[in-house]
Amino acid sequence: MNQKKEALLLLEDGTAYKGLALGKSGTTGGEICFNTGMTGYQEIYTDPSYYGQIIVNTNSHIGNYGVQLEDEEESGSVKIRGMVCNTFSQIYSRDTADFSLQEYFERANIVGISNVDTRHLVRHVREKGVMNAIISSEILDEAELMKELKKIPSMDGLELSSEVTTEEPYFMGDEATAKFRVAVMDYGIKKSILLNLTSRGCYCKVFPAKTSYEEVLEWNPDGFFISNGPGDPSAMEYAVENVGQMVETAKPLFGICLGHQLLALSSGINTYKMHHGHRGLNHPVKNLITGLCEITSQNHGFAVKPDEIESHPDIEVTHINLNDKTIEGIRRKDYPAFSVQYHPEASPGPHDSRYLFDEFIKLLEASKA
Repeated sequence: MNQKKEALLLLEDGTAYKGLALGKSGTTGGEICFNTGMTGYQEIYTDPSYYGQIIVNTNSHIGNYGVQLEDEEESGSVKIRGMVCNTFSQIYSRDTADFSLQEYFERANIVGISNVDTRHLVRHVREKGVMNAIISSEILDEAELMKELKKIPSMDGLELSSEVTTEEPYFMGDEATAKFRVAVMDYGIKKSILLNLTSRGCYCKVFPAKTSYEEVLEWNPDGFFISNGPGDPSAMEYAVENVGQMVETAKPLFGICLGHQLLALSSGINTYKMHHGHRGLNHPVKNLITGLCEITSQNHGFAVKPDEIESHPDIEVTHINLNDKTIEGIRRKDYPAFSVQYHPEASPGPHDSRYLFDEFIKLLEASKA
């Protein structure tokens, strides 16, 4: 069992943590970030928005309920580069689990490290900001490992959606009974988002990230959905141009996370890389339209610039983060287009924000009428 094998976590600033190996033996690197969710580790690992990142799970025990393939996969494969945790469980207690998290990582070739003081590590990342890191159970010399770490590209300016998108268009929903045709741009779409759309009467055609605007429009959709995804939105000029053209059709458009940033960029508002981002199931967001607060699920390392929104004549801020006042939602005043920075599908939870899918349906109904 790998749990008896030593492993080393090395951060870009030279900070090192010793621990025990988990998953597959080897070396892996990426941007390190932490998720504060107490459940839902499988949903996190399969979320394409985490592509290229090492995840620090802050909950004290990881793996104790095993892995269930049927219900909890957000994509077709594990997308994270590596995992860091405190206590890693080789055994699991859930009767419906298919196998252990250790076996799951071995099958997916994921390298990780346990027995790390994750509270200390998270405080360090919160103070210093996100940075690249590397995990190894084969190179335990810090100087040698730092040479490998320096080869890893920065997330700032990195375009990754084209690496996680579908290769071919596909359909979801029942065409015979669906009320609406929704063109979904797959920049790293989560399965639970599509299920929220199809359960509300949408027949979705999911397009690869770099599909041309003309090809999408040829399908004659009733509206557009702009998905979440990994990487730097400012490096996605192809997507910014497409989203801008979709907005100008005056058909309803809804964007989530990366889709929110792309709507802002297409409206002339810039994005920036956050100090350490928002990742977890417990972020408070205020809806400025209703005055109500939502506890939200979040996963993003970039945000839109608030000063540029405030001076924009055609953009209204709809949601703000109550922790740091970052922009969490916007809508166009001149077109039926809106977006949120957080995840209303919230798999595994909480579900305070699923009303946003209903708002999109209302726009589709009004547009068709």
